[in-house]
Amino acid sequence: MSLPKDLLYTEEHEWVKAEDGSYIIGITDFAQDQLGDIVFVELPEVGDTVTKGDSIGSIESVKTVSDFYAPVTGKVIAVNETLEDEPELINSNPYDTGWILKLTEVEEADVTALLSSDDYEKGLD
Repeated sequence: MSLPKDLLYTEEHEWVKAEDGSYIIGITDFAQDQLGDIVFVELPEVGDTVTKGDSIGSIESVKTVSDFYAPVTGKVIAVNETLEDEPELINSNPYDTGWILKLTEVEEADVTALLSSDDYEKGLD
């Protein structure tokens, strides 16, 4: 499995990417593979404040429904509305068009606690 090196990760298989003062959030390729074919994504609302570790939505696949947890604390400034009609983008491209939401006002301590790609990959073994 090839992980993007410019992302940070959680043990719960989410990724975080810093971009222009905000943070883009999604689930890893490993997570989407474990879920199977994704058929529905419940997204938080723009303007919501989310707290690290709290459930902020769900991802439904043909196999199961899984909660999606906030990897960091922050304020939702955008959600990937394309996922409402094309949730399978998470399966086909989890690190690009399959992103889930963007946060701002993120707590720096949360970011520094995230895993590097190497550390995340070690946890998959």
